[in-house]
Amino acid sequence: MVDLRHKILYTIGHSNHTIKAFINLVKSHEIKAVVDVRSAPYSHYCPQFNKDNLTTNLQVANIEYIFLGRELGARPDDKSCYENGRVNFQLIANRKEFKQGLERLLMESSKHRIAIMCEEKDPLRCHRTFLICRHIRDNFHIKHIMAYGSVEEHIETERRLLKMLKIKPTLFESTKNERELIEQAYDQQIQRISRHHNLPT
Repeated sequence: MVDLRHKILYTIGHSNHTIKAFINLVKSHEIKAVVDVRSAPYSHYCPQFNKDNLTTNLQVANIEYIFLGRELGARPDDKSCYENGRVNFQLIANRKEFKQGLERLLMESSKHRIAIMCEEKDPLRCHRTFLICRHIRDNFHIKHIMAYGSVEEHIETERRLLKMLKIKPTLFESTKNERELIEQAYDQQIQRISRHHNLPT
């Protein structure tokens, strides 16, 4: 895999922004390409973020659109990625397509500054953090663009997750380091997120 340690990777959720506000957010961080990691690149409530509309508007703003939802999305068509009808992120991560998606992500990052995009405004509610960022955090300096334009470093996102889940060493785990606790938090939050990613009908 391409070694791009210390490269910056941004993430962003389109939320309910207007297309103008979204593009302004992207441009303010000098993003040159938006990588869409939604399995289904459409939004009933925010049609401005449907694939065709988004592609056109980004092109006008001189920003490239790249779709990697088939490789890096949280609801693949592959039924082997589901257990009892619920998605299993580890099974997705084991797929050849997922590894190819990460490789493409890394390669694109060597060309220009990119942001991976999904729907949720808070990275703690989105698979982009728990499926994608978890597997590339050692290769990138990850920054999350928040709803109002501020940036949260990925390590701070992880620490916010620990606080949100109230995870800390017990009396008998006092030597447990932060990384181990963060891994525990990832696994716990994944169980919550996966409830909303059922097998497509």
